[in-house]
Amino acid sequence: MKKRVVVIGGGHGQSTILRGIKDIDNIDITAIVTVADDGGSTGRIRNLYQIPAMGDIRNVMIAMSKSENFMKDLMDYRFEGEENEDVVGHNLGNLILTALTQITGSFMDAILTVSKVLNVSGKIIPSSLEVITLYALMDDDTIVKGEANIPNYNHHIKKVFYDKEVKATKEAIEAIEKADLVIYGIGSVYTSILPNVIIKGIREALHNTKAKRVYFANCMTQNNETFDFDLFDHVATIERHGAPIDLVIKHSEVIPFYIKSRYLKQNSIEVMDKGDLKQPVIECELLTFKDNLVRHDPQKIKKVVEDILKELD
Repeated sequence: MKKRVVVIGGGHGQSTILRGIKDIDNIDITAIVTVADDGGSTGRIRNLYQIPAMGDIRNVMIAMSKSENFMKDLMDYRFEGEENEDVVGHNLGNLILTALTQITGSFMDAILTVSKVLNVSGKIIPSSLEVITLYALMDDDTIVKGEANIPNYNHHIKKVFYDKEVKATKEAIEAIEKADLVIYGIGSVYTSILPNVIIKGIREALHNTKAKRVYFANCMTQNNETFDFDLFDHVATIERHGAPIDLVIKHSEVIPFYIKSRYLKQNSIEVMDKGDLKQPVIECELLTFKDNLVRHDPQKIKKVVEDILKELD
């Protein structure tokens, strides 16, 4: 029987995980993706047509595509030109999803149609079908409105929240409740993972599921959002917002000093494990240092997930 794997997140981190695990045999993959993005092409379309943010969904579609093809390149194509031109800055994939949403009258149908064209491995489900705005309460009690604005405010974040009760998609709730393995994606804790799990229906499903809930930890902190966070801080933040974690996966590689020095100039440091977590922590080879950048390697992630799935048998 196929194992059901749910990956929750957004941004490039979630796509990296999905790019790795899409070729694992005998699993059903569901990606639950945030729709709280309000910047760039996604934000412009969202505000103009009042449809959920689709940028992260487009990235996930490309990552989960079974083969490199022309349509995949078209989906990621971004128009260039003068700033006052209507399509400048838009991804063609965003425009296609917008057109299909208007034609079919359903954002979910638009996602399903493009997923079929791209031969996507698995299901892609937005965490909500509502047009939502993410807020952050800072440690100086300032409230910052908008996912795109949150990383620009130089204060610690107490919590992120919505200004209304957001309804989760029933498909997302069902996928979590039936899952064997739930993975919280690599990437921005506050603006990629948490926008999903603070939705009441998803939070409740994460508590009710019998799945093993695994967090793939970031290897580097993020300027403004998590600059001085260690591993405990990352895990505690996710759990404080309502997402239980059973197992933590951390990189085992030694990051070269010259690369860490480069990141320090951008107010980013290595995420350290001080050994104070209640959850078990498994250190694995996860990284690549191509072009002097610290990145997670999809194939190394694939191996780790395969090992976890074997233990679930």
